[in-house]
Amino acid sequence: MTTVTTKAAKTTMDAIGQIGPLGVVGAGQMGRGIAQVAAQAGHDVIVVDASAALAEKGVERIGRSLDRLVSKEKMSAHARDEAMGRIQARGGLEELGRCDFVIEAAPEREDLKLELFANLARATRPGAILASNTSSISITKLASRTDRPERVIGMHFMNPVPVMKLVEVVRGLATGDDTYETTVALARQFGKVTIAARDIPGFIVNRVLIPLLNEACYALYEGLGTVEDIDTGVRLGLNHPMGPLELSDLIGLDTCLAIANVLHEELGDDKYRPCPLLRQHVAAGWLGVKSGRGFYIYDAQGNKASSTGTAGRVR
Repeated sequence: MTTVTTKAAKTTMDAIGQIGPLGVVGAGQMGRGIAQVAAQAGHDVIVVDASAALAEKGVERIGRSLDRLVSKEKMSAHARDEAMGRIQARGGLEELGRCDFVIEAAPEREDLKLELFANLARATRPGAILASNTSSISITKLASRTDRPERVIGMHFMNPVPVMKLVEVVRGLATGDDTYETTVALARQFGKVTIAARDIPGFIVNRVLIPLLNEACYALYEGLGTVEDIDTGVRLGLNHPMGPLELSDLIGLDTCLAIANVLHEELGDDKYRPCPLLRQHVAAGWLGVKSGRGFYIYDAQGNKASSTGTAGRVR
């Protein structure tokens, strides 16, 4: 038995080594992070977005991220140049035709992801694995829009990708064993720890996390405390590294709302009902760090300048 397992593991790792350019769809915060860890692990990466300009902007930001590592002496300038040399920015899915493995990291909208997977199935070769970084949407449903449901899988990275060690690997109803094993091996090559999650809305991490973040929004909405009181209470009282409102801003309030909506609609339990204040912030365009304002106000570098105090009022 040990010999068989070892040979299987070696075969999988050999297959990982033979993967051509890795495709990443989306040059936003998550896509950039995935492309960065892939390039640092030695893979050639093609980053695509709605336009070549958006993809190029994302790659430029990866460069700045690596520059910070160099300045902190966590990476050599040579290693930085090598990693950047492995990343290409492109403007269309047709550029992914030679990729063996594609990771979708588009915004957390079901309609967008369903359309993307249908288009990815047409743009990529038949044997390519199509992975989604979705944090809540059904992998089975995404796979149903392709011609290869056995080659579709969830590969949910945590934010920020270069720092966080975890990847949730989510099998759809039809996902094949070889697809799962290849995905786990690739994530581990990126230096990540993997867990297996069922294809149930929210998977494991967000099934636990989103109710916590949503309840913190309700605490603010109902006047239990200020933004800082709630975050300090959770950090020091529960020994969390970051308060829930600050974490919501980092994730993106639009993303938090999208996941909460999926949990509420798919599971039908009112305990997942998004807080009205969360909906209001998203409607106002106060999405957190990426927009410069959420539960906190941020400067151009993404550093906290102040909190909004109570439910949306600046103090």
